[in-house]
Amino acid sequence: MKIDVITIFPDFFQPTLNTSIVKIARQKGLLKVNLHNLRDYSSLRAKKVDAPAYGGGPGMLMRVEPVFSAVESITKEKYPLKNKLSKRRKIILFSPKGKVLTQEVAQSFLKYFHLILICPRYEGIDERVREYIVDEEISLGDYILSGAELAACVFIDVISRLIPGAVSSAGSIKEESFKDNLLEYPHYTRPADFRGLKVPKVLLSGNHKLIEQWRKRKQISLTQKLRPDLYAKFKKNRKNNAP
Repeated sequence: MKIDVITIFPDFFQPTLNTSIVKIARQKGLLKVNLHNLRDYSSLRAKKVDAPAYGGGPGMLMRVEPVFSAVESITKEKYPLKNKLSKRRKIILFSPKGKVLTQEVAQSFLKYFHLILICPRYEGIDERVREYIVDEEISLGDYILSGAELAACVFIDVISRLIPGAVSSAGSIKEESFKDNLLEYPHYTRPADFRGLKVPKVLLSGNHKLIEQWRKRKQISLTQKLRPDLYAKFKKNRKNNAP
């Protein structure tokens, strides 16, 4: 997978790109990330990328021209396109108006070879970017960040660990939280007895069938207690899939 990031703070991404799973995915050649400084695409002498909003209002907006120029430089296509949707590429804008990033949403991006991430700052971005360039908007949740760079780092981390081969143990990906709308079961390791705090006996039994049943029960009970919204989805899916 190739990811191009358009930002005014390319250095912001260095810790993410050079740490843990993202670094491993890049070293293995499974992921390529290119950083583009939006200021390099500004036609203004001072390389400004922001301007006041027409009609007034607080703060500044990211200008349309440098964003169009950056995307056109990456895609080698002239925007706006008559048909901007591509089966191989997705252009993503991080925005409070976007779809909330979940594990399921992250999985949906794996079918694309090329992702372009646009990171707004200030009060937002010219609406023409959203209307004529962006394929999909993504949000981390119902709160406001100083800029979208942090959201893009989270997105890259989530996506990279889903790329086959990036994580050494494929089983750890298959049994994570949110699979089938359930939280992950509790984990324990040595020692089995720490200051009287003991590991559940079933996990020490060696009986894999009983362990699997215990873990499933724990997944359901934890989800019901901690995430009733997910539990409702789990029950609905189970009912729909019942013979």
